[in-house]
Formats: sequence, structure tokens, C-alpha cells
Amino acid sequence: MTAIRSYAEINEKISKGQAVVVTAEEIIGMVAEHGPEETAKRVDVVTTGTFGPMCSSGAFLNLGHSKPRIRMSKVSLNGVNAYAGIAAVDVFIGATEIPETDLANQNFPGSFNYGGAHVIEDLVAGKEIRVDAISYGTDCYPRQKLEKTIRLSDLNEAYLFNPRNCYQNYNVAVNLSDRTLYTYMGILKPNLCNANYSSAGQLSPLLNDPLYRTVGIGAKLFLGGGVGYVAWHGTQHNPNAVRGDNDVPLVPAGTLALIGDLKQMKSRWLRGVSFIGYGVSMQVGVGLPIPILDVETLLHAAVRDEDIVAPIVDYSEDYPQGTGASLGSVTYAQLKSGKIIIQDKEVKTAPLSSYPRAGEIAETLKQWIKNGDFLLAEPVAKLPAGNASMKIKPADAK
Repeated sequence: MTAIRSYAEINEKISKGQAVVVTAEEIIGMVAEHGPEETAKRVDVVTTGTFGPMCSSGAFLNLGHSKPRIRMSKVSLNGVNAYAGIAAVDVFIGATEIPETDLANQNFPGSFNYGGAHVIEDLVAGKEIRVDAISYGTDCYPRQKLEKTIRLSDLNEAYLFNPRNCYQNYNVAVNLSDRTLYTYMGILKPNLCNANYSSAGQLSPLLNDPLYRTVGIGAKLFLGGGVGYVAWHGTQHNPNAVRGDNDVPLVPAGTLALIGDLKQMKSRWLRGVSFIGYGVSMQVGVGLPIPILDVETLLHAAVRDEDIVAPIVDYSEDYPQGTGASLGSVTYAQLKSGKIIIQDKEVKTAPLSSYPRAGEIAETLKQWIKNGDFLLAEPVAKLPAGNASMKIKPADAK
């Protein structure tokens, strides 16, 4: 594709307040009205957004030195264990960690009322967090026990580091069994009584850049209400997934590892969530700006819900046993209609992610850029793109 503009040219227009920025929802109508070539000439940046549960999340915290000093070997924050095997007072709190006193699923289904994600939300909200630490003691770190309270503002450094966010497409979860299932995809009623999904569809970041042309390492984005960056490709990144003619994967594919300053973030966009019978997760807000470098970038960014296909997976057998089987496929337009047909049965659908919040993120990022408060960062390295030629028509994905 012939280049229309560069990152430098876009950033110059942003700095001068001249950039044309629209959301991934708005660009669809523009392409329909003006065509892709003309729209690509007019628009500089398309913004995306998603707000859904992302279990593979957490935060690195420097808890500060006490007097006398301590080398923490075991740490809990509000009763939730944090990993202390890093350095004297550096810890990592994982979103899915729960207190040792939590009964988990011993009384099935467990409620999982509080965990690492809630600790992070409370920190960002400015609340006090109780720290309990023990150590075996050393000559340079003689203290063996520490109890104190902290706030986020007390910490020298605190940053979110999420190993796997922004799944590029995902399963539609159903239950073929005759008992209720409690999963990370929510409660699945027996005998195909509901179907849960988790993606913003046409607003979702990686579905608008399916071949990772603008979303490489170092790309700058909206993360948790502040500014973040792509640190690496995410765990379970699978660029070799089968794709449709529009390059959008038909199954779960790419993921991102993200990093950002926790002190910039807001609890509205980092929320601890409890899944009955499963555990704790974190609802994370992410928004990616897509520079319109050429017509191909524009066409990808204008993807519609009716052109994005997701697999339907049975979570009573096929998912837990890893069979790889699918019950068919469905578009996000059908999912968002509130009902789909599976095995000749009408099944109600429900999202775990919030489309209105995704739209709010895309609009917020749009305003940041238009106001000159957010310049784009050209990636320093590309994400693994795999074999982008593995394409089949969506109708063949069943």
C-alpha cells in the first residue's frame, strides 16, 4: 500500500491542533459515505477501546525501606499475598491472588470477594493498604517483622504490568451439560440456556489492527485511565490463528503485555471483579490509537461487528478438556443483538466486557489527541505476526 502519512507528520499535526481524529465506531460511517481512499486522506488517527476482565494483570510496587531495614521474604497487602522474591522491598501483586484465609471453592461455589485486583483498585482509589511482612533477617537487613499502612502516594514507584491483555477475539462460552458451570466467562446455565462473550468487537484494539502494523513494542496507549505502553507481545500470543478475508482472526489470537504508571491511573478503569465459583479478576480499560498510514490501515480500522466472527465453545467438556472443538461461529453483530441460534435453539447472549465503557475510552483518547496532550509513539519493534496468509472465509469456520 502507498503511504499517505508518517508518524512524524501525524504528531506534527497533533502538536498544532490540526489532527483529524475519530473513533473506530465513527470511522465506519465515514467509510460508508466517502469510501476508503477518500476517508484515508481525511483521517489521521482512529481510536479504539475495550473494558473487560483481564486476569493476567498485576502491579510492581516498591514498598519503601523501614528503620531498621528489612528484606521481605513474605508479604501480604490487605491479607492478599504478594510475591516478594524480587528484592528487599519490591513486590508483585497479581490480580487473581486471594487471601490464604479465603475458603475459595471449599464451600462451592465460592464468592471470592477480595483479591489482588481489589488491592490494586483500592491503591489507585487512594485508600490505605495494610502491609504485613516477615523476614529471616540478615546483617544488612536485620528486621524480621513489619506491620504498616501505605497509600499509593507513599510509594517511590508503582507500576501496572499486565502480561496478557487485549485478547484479539475470544470464545463465546456455552454449557451443554445438565448442571450450572461457574467459569471465568461467568455463570453458564445448563442445556444451552445462555452464551457469554467478552470483547468490544468493532471497538476492540487488536481487531482494528489485525496484523499488528501499528501496535508493536513501544506503542503508546490509554491504560487504566493513564498513559501506558506495549512492553512485549502478551503471553499466549498466537499470530498464526486462522483469519478471515479481512485479516481478522476467527479464534483467539494476539495478546499484549502492557505497562504503565499506576499513579496516573483511575479506579474507574481498574476494577476488581469477583467471579462466583471461579476467582478474582481485574476489569481493565485499554485504548489504542491507530495512525492511518495508508488505505490498508484504514480498512482494518473500519472493521464492523458483522464482519468479526467468534467461535462458540462448550465449557462443560471441550474447553476444560482442551479438545479444540467448536460448535460453530457467530458474528459480534449477532452477539450484540441479544440472542443467537445454536443447534437450532435460540440462546440469550450477554457480554462480560462493557461496550459503552469501551466507547468512552475511545472518545477520551480521541480528545487527548485532539487537545495535543497525547502524541503517538512509533513502535521500536514489531510484534510476531506469524503467517498472515492463513485465511478462510468466515462461513467455513464452523
